[in-house]
Amino acid sequence: MKKIYFIVPYPHGEAPSQRFRFEQYYTALAAHGFDFHISAFLDHDTWHILYKPGHTIAKVQGILKGFWRRCMDLLHIVSYDFVFIHREAAPIGPPVFEWIITKILGKKIIYDFDDAIWLSNTSAHNKIAARLKWHSKVSAICKWAWKVSCGNDYLAHYARSYNTQVVVNPTTIDTEHLHNRVKDQHTDRIVIGWTGTHSTAQYLDHIIPILARLEQQYDFTFMVISNRKLKADLRSLQYQHWHKESEIADLLQFNIGLMPLTDDPWARGKCGFKALQYMSLGIPALVSPVGVNTRIVDDHVNGMICSTDADWERAITTYLSDADQRIRAGAAARRKIEAEYSVASNTPNFIRLFS
Repeated sequence: MKKIYFIVPYPHGEAPSQRFRFEQYYTALAAHGFDFHISAFLDHDTWHILYKPGHTIAKVQGILKGFWRRCMDLLHIVSYDFVFIHREAAPIGPPVFEWIITKILGKKIIYDFDDAIWLSNTSAHNKIAARLKWHSKVSAICKWAWKVSCGNDYLAHYARSYNTQVVVNPTTIDTEHLHNRVKDQHTDRIVIGWTGTHSTAQYLDHIIPILARLEQQYDFTFMVISNRKLKADLRSLQYQHWHKESEIADLLQFNIGLMPLTDDPWARGKCGFKALQYMSLGIPALVSPVGVNTRIVDDHVNGMICSTDADWERAITTYLSDADQRIRAGAAARRKIEAEYSVASNTPNFIRLFS
């Protein structure tokens, strides 16, 4: 029986990048004869206060515990065949643990990432932590890795500069056990929706004026599902706090899903997760033509690709006023996800990372 040691940043079941990139494959790994262990850098207590103001001493203690946990990992990894590292072994500092695992212990690393993490994506929300990051370590870990698992072609292009064994392993949706319902588009009120964290809400800035204009002509709700309220002067705005337990039911309130992005190197590295979630539930996705979005969404088939403000206004208006188009696009969206971005369709690709 082959053994895999998962080195991950966050506790099990908490972070979308982990839930939708590899945690949902644990059952398949067991079915294929793999034994595995998961070691998170952060414990649950630290995770739940990490992005809250204050708690400085508790945060520092949690980080120190994480480093101690990584030191203990080095002892346990010896008996494992593969080490799967998602993003990084430690959130700050150089890749010391990765170097020891590959150069001293001689283990096969599968290095996985789903963002352009070699870039410094500093904002008001993470500027302090960004100073402690070691972004250049991404290239080093790519060089040392046995295989590199990337969420899209843009990330894979970067990784191939350092490693020939690069696999495009897309973020996927479990259409059988989680995203296993389809939106009923015959609703009394149309809901235009967006979901994401407060750190990505900036992408809505140029959509807000468009929605403000459409409010003058149409009666709809603009629902934002997030971890923090959106500040916008819209009478249609409705805030829904994100909860993992109700995320599918909350998303199913949407008739139309939005994923605007700014075209920059960081956004090009994104893996289209919002669009994947919408489409898996039979909700047409309106997206910016940035990165993988143009591969996920087929324009005027399962959603629309919007380059200009006029495109956004026209697309939203079309789906606002025509339930039949929403139904056709939603059905095509569901089929696309099942065929190309589902756990079932991608399981062979994921399993091959360890062969």
